[in-house]
Amino acid sequence: MSGSHADSTQSQDVNSVNVTPDIPIEIVSEEEMALIDAALAAPRCCSPSSSLSLSFASQLQRNARFIHSISFLSKRSFSARTESDIEDLGHLGMTQKRNIIAKSLLDRFRKNRALSVTDVTDTEWCEKKMEFNLLFGSKKVNKVMKVGRARHAELEKEVTEKVKVRVRSTEDIWAVKLFNSITGVNQLLFEGLTRELPILGVIKGVWMVGVIDEIQMPVKETARNPILVDTKTRAQYTLPAESQKRNGRLQLMCYKYMWDNLAADNFPSMQFYDFFSLNSDCILSEEIIEKTSNAGFPAKTLGDLVKYFRNMWNMLPASHNQLLLRYEFQKDQSLLGEEKFAYDYDLFNSQIEVCLEFWKGEREASFTPLEDRWKCRYCQFESVCPAVLKPEITPIPSQTDCNNTPS
Repeated sequence: MSGSHADSTQSQDVNSVNVTPDIPIEIVSEEEMALIDAALAAPRCCSPSSSLSLSFASQLQRNARFIHSISFLSKRSFSARTESDIEDLGHLGMTQKRNIIAKSLLDRFRKNRALSVTDVTDTEWCEKKMEFNLLFGSKKVNKVMKVGRARHAELEKEVTEKVKVRVRSTEDIWAVKLFNSITGVNQLLFEGLTRELPILGVIKGVWMVGVIDEIQMPVKETARNPILVDTKTRAQYTLPAESQKRNGRLQLMCYKYMWDNLAADNFPSMQFYDFFSLNSDCILSEEIIEKTSNAGFPAKTLGDLVKYFRNMWNMLPASHNQLLLRYEFQKDQSLLGEEKFAYDYDLFNSQIEVCLEFWKGEREASFTPLEDRWKCRYCQFESVCPAVLKPEITPIPSQTDCNNTPS
């Protein structure tokens, strides 16, 4: 039995009085939504492209001292709050009377929507780059990233079939996400394997979402604890540097934490409705009602699907303590190597705390450690980053590091 994932298209606005034609749209992943939302939050005067134009780069150069302290400013309180946005950064030198809204990055860029696991790993990679992405536009999707996404889509297609579904409301969109998670768990229970499984939960009071590359049920072991797998594609025929491996480990540990909470039925339904401003009694679109009924999970409201979601996850045991990172060569999809590592809660807890300090505006964005400054060579913000503008504190990357570029 193969899985079936519902893809979404959006029809008329349920709050609109006039009847409008159905307009199909594509619902993208949470990671892609994070990129899109960050781009939309960037200055309207910027080019739609995420790459830096010469004029934009020079603008950032002129305002480097303000960029350097943006996180610090965001956590201060002002007696008079002025409604301004990121466009003000380009005019701080001339309009010092304007104030930046005293809000954290979490409030400014992820309000009423969850952090993605990609947000967490991007923050661990370099907080200053993450800050730049939020303030001035997301990273450019290059050829390497496109090949990696295509490979993940190919792997998903091997075990699932995507079905287009029209949606009319935010509740419909969440219903599709929950339905895809339900059918993925169902496939895992019956077939022992599923891919691209949506997952969500709360980590230290913050809602987070993600998509797990692959989950396998162990065949030889007595215990049936699912094994979480993440596949990384590499443009070079080399294994990644330690900093990249560390980043991948954090990603899988996030998934395990969220998985184990769902399996233990630690899903706060009421908080879910409140945080995302959802109506649990909202009647779902006819197509979604039909699809869920045909799949064996008949649901008329979002609340119905949330119940199925919780019950299905409650049928699963905690995930395996051993997590698996797999590295493939993009050119021929050959296996470069695998890394099995044990889940370390204390390490995960400390990494998440550091990450959330940044997002909550409790401190300024930190720069990449000196030993990892080779990353700056591949960053789109290299020419404007305060760390790079101080060559005396930037080590010269070794040849070994340069051969292990991010993919």
